[in-house]
Amino acid sequence: MGIGGSIFLLAVGAILAFAVNADISGLDINIIGWILMAAGLVGLIITLWYWNSRRRTVVTRQTAAPVVAPNQQVRSEYRETRREDAPPPPPPGY
Repeated sequence: MGIGGSIFLLAVGAILAFAVNADISGLDINIIGWILMAAGLVGLIITLWYWNSRRRTVVTRQTAAPVVAPNQQVRSEYRETRREDAPPPPPPGY
């Protein structure tokens, strides 16, 4: 659904639940608004969880032995490498 679709459902549901005072026989607009808001909230939570679980960064830290030059300060090297994890494999039959 995505973040945009979820926010759209939340907005339309809030408009139907709080701003519309229409009577349609056999249909309660306020309940439909609450259902749309719930669907938008669930979609937003699932989308955020999905995107958050995909963005894992692997950090590799390497420290080299210090190099001592004559009559100079001790120098050391620190390197940090970041890379994104490989995406999970697609589901079977995809």
